[in-house]
Amino acid sequence: MMPAVHTFSLFAGMAVLIDFLLQITCFVSLLGLDVKRQENNRLDILCCVRGGEDGAGLQASESCLFRFFRDSYSPLLLKAWMRPIVMAVFVGVLSFSIAVLNKVEIGLDQSLSMPEDSYVMDYFRSLSQFLHAGPPVYFVVEEGLDYTSLQGQSLVCGGMGCNNDSLVQQLFDAAELDAYTRIGFAPSSWIDDYFDWVKPQSSCCRVHSGSGQFCNASVADPGCIRCRPLTPEGKQRPQGGDFMRFLPMFLSDNPNPKCGKGGHAAYGSAVNILGNDTGVGATYFMTYHTVLQTSADFIDAMRKARLIAGNITQTMSQGGSNYRVFPYSVFYVFYEQYLTIIEDTVFNLCVSLGAIFLVTVVLLGCELWSAVIMCVTIAMILVNMFGVMWLWGISLNAVSLVNLVMSCGISVEFCSHITRAFTVSAKGSRVARAEEALSHMGSSVFSGITLTKFGGIVVLAFAKSQIFQIFYFRMYLAMVLLGATHGLVFLPVLLSYTGPSVNKAKSLATQQRHRGTEREQLNF
Repeated sequence: MMPAVHTFSLFAGMAVLIDFLLQITCFVSLLGLDVKRQENNRLDILCCVRGGEDGAGLQASESCLFRFFRDSYSPLLLKAWMRPIVMAVFVGVLSFSIAVLNKVEIGLDQSLSMPEDSYVMDYFRSLSQFLHAGPPVYFVVEEGLDYTSLQGQSLVCGGMGCNNDSLVQQLFDAAELDAYTRIGFAPSSWIDDYFDWVKPQSSCCRVHSGSGQFCNASVADPGCIRCRPLTPEGKQRPQGGDFMRFLPMFLSDNPNPKCGKGGHAAYGSAVNILGNDTGVGATYFMTYHTVLQTSADFIDAMRKARLIAGNITQTMSQGGSNYRVFPYSVFYVFYEQYLTIIEDTVFNLCVSLGAIFLVTVVLLGCELWSAVIMCVTIAMILVNMFGVMWLWGISLNAVSLVNLVMSCGISVEFCSHITRAFTVSAKGSRVARAEEALSHMGSSVFSGITLTKFGGIVVLAFAKSQIFQIFYFRMYLAMVLLGATHGLVFLPVLLSYTGPSVNKAKSLATQQRHRGTEREQLNF
């Protein structure tokens, strides 16, 4: 599980628990006080002031919104000619969302973390406009490869006598296909530069004949002699003890006009020499990515680098080495999550839907088909959320994934009340039961759930941060609009077609209770 989703889930779970405890304690107590106020015929805000006639406060009044849903909206929505139109429109929107599902961008553009008027935006624009090289990337060879043997050297070096599919050669070939591999330049090879530095034809590697200490090429001392003799054996690549004897000298030598191959500046941290100069541990070969501008570029560069490293590892294993090669760049830690973001999204949303299904089955009195219909509606809302994300330019990342998980819970509010009212309805036909459920619960869902959320959402539209504007205002607005349309338009029509049959036990219990509607029972 992604850490961001895990943290959000912990906080959300604790918030729901606290809210539940407040609902069954403080909220019920406040409702009791409000009932006493009504019994005493006192006004809502000025509770110290009594109303006109005694007992007027106990009279249940029907709001204009309730009458609109009962007398106008519900009969119109569930007419025989209107229901097929509603189904066709929602199926069409669902089909469009499914078609663009794989086109939603993945990642988080770093410029979105800044306000639109921030000076850092100019920096980001200059990077993409003037920079001709991307971030450095290091291909790390794990500890264990024997660099002192010709076979081990040939697996990684890129000069004469090295393997045609060595590490350096494969990176060079990848740089030739930079548009695909995202590798912009040939790698810096410490082992090839070391071979050039130590060869006797060069004036770089010298030791003092008396003390055996290393002599830099800029030191003019007659006692300094070449490290290796000008013989056929001396001109070959160093092996065994010679390799480890001169390697620390190479890594401590600073480049100068007489010898530019000194490795201290370029490779001082590239080679990990084991204790007492007995062997070579992990090493890296550095190159650069091509210019990367968008999140898709960074993700693709990381994926291609891992592919290249995997090919190198496989090639080296064929040569007798079992040590892994892996890439590293400074931005990988930020984009690692996007390699599995699709799997994480599917897993988290499926877990959320599964939990909703189980809870719904229990709370609806083991009404399996009602729970299925409700979960199908919520799944449609989620799919349509992806369609909105594509249309509105919202990418898939940890922030949007948290919002998608949260939209599952919010969608329950839009669907559960209508579904429950349908299951307890004692009407004869599905259409009549759907009309009764929408008439009695539609106004509550619209005023108590839909409208109350717009106040907090509108405020986010004026935020200076682009993250709040895009990932919170846009997604929350889409969340509420899709939830309201599916809960108040699509779900009643779907129930009128495929809703569960009348539960005789619940119907009998409903008839034996008070004749008032569920809305009136809640009011009293």
